[in-house]
Amino acid sequence: MFNDILKSFGINASENDIQAFGSGLINHTYKLNGNGRAYILQQINTTVFTNPDNIVNNLALVKEYLSQNNPDYLFVAPLKTTSGDFMVQSADGKYYRLFPFISGSHTVNFLQNEKEAYEAAIQFGRFTHLLNDFDIDKLKYTLSDFHNLKLRFDQFKAASQNAEPGKLEQASAEIKEVYNHFQILQTYNQVVANNEIPLRTIHHDTKINNVLFDDNQTALCLVDLDTVMPGYYLSDVGDMMRTYLSPANEEETDLDKIHIRESFFRAIYKGYMSEMGGILTETEKQLFIFSGRLMIYMQGLRFLTDFLNNDVYYGAQYPGHNLTRAKNQLRLLTQYVNAEPAFKLLIAGVNQELLADANQK
Repeated sequence: MFNDILKSFGINASENDIQAFGSGLINHTYKLNGNGRAYILQQINTTVFTNPDNIVNNLALVKEYLSQNNPDYLFVAPLKTTSGDFMVQSADGKYYRLFPFISGSHTVNFLQNEKEAYEAAIQFGRFTHLLNDFDIDKLKYTLSDFHNLKLRFDQFKAASQNAEPGKLEQASAEIKEVYNHFQILQTYNQVVANNEIPLRTIHHDTKINNVLFDDNQTALCLVDLDTVMPGYYLSDVGDMMRTYLSPANEEETDLDKIHIRESFFRAIYKGYMSEMGGILTETEKQLFIFSGRLMIYMQGLRFLTDFLNNDVYYGAQYPGHNLTRAKNQLRLLTQYVNAEPAFKLLIAGVNQELLADANQK
């Protein structure tokens, strides 16, 4: 199956054990072991990433910049083929790339403690920090409007207008809740329209299994870099809030299990700001807590929209799956908003710690 693909990288498929690897939902990933070396082979999902050349362009540019300016930073870039390309197309039109496997590393699918959240936040902050002076105009958008809340809300409104009456009735409480939080959209629109914060080079997908850890649970580096492109730092921080703060993930059907772990918020804030505190503008800092509202609300909107559109995007494993996901995220949003006074106190305390640390240095 992979003979010709691996041959392009100078690897003999028959000398390697090839197994499916990881839990990602977008790209098909395999691990290769042979001759004392290990690699990760990944097929790009061109249904999602319709122009894989944009991914190649971005990663090549970022790799070159980091190699020149921060050569010690562990950036897991794709390897070149024997002809010097970063990607190979198979006979059936599919695109593949090869990465080195980082020895002694592993991924985490569910956060177990604050240290993991802290370490991950450091890594996502460091990535954007190191690319602060990179020419962002060189990057291409691998997923257009990926975190554009205005677009997501417009899609939700269109779905509401065209949905079956039965679906509208089923989702009536969630639709009302979306409008109860309309101020989130208003704030987002104001920030974007007035250019209140800058675009930065960010990862855009900060779930915990996109971080590699060593055996001491120290974060080593970031992976799954297909969504690296210009964006607002709110996306990275907000998605950490969305996916790290509650012990229950977005698939949980028992909504009573959804609650906010304030200590995890503190870990995210301290880790990220230890890298980005001296770079973010004052307006960006003021929007730190808002980032969580933004990303939780956006994902709730997307699930609800898909339910109203008959599950054409995410699919559904059971009737009402995406409505349940929407309920989940809207409950998380309520819990998050209720915790914001505590977040402000935690931020004040961490800022004092970071200031004391800076003075000691």
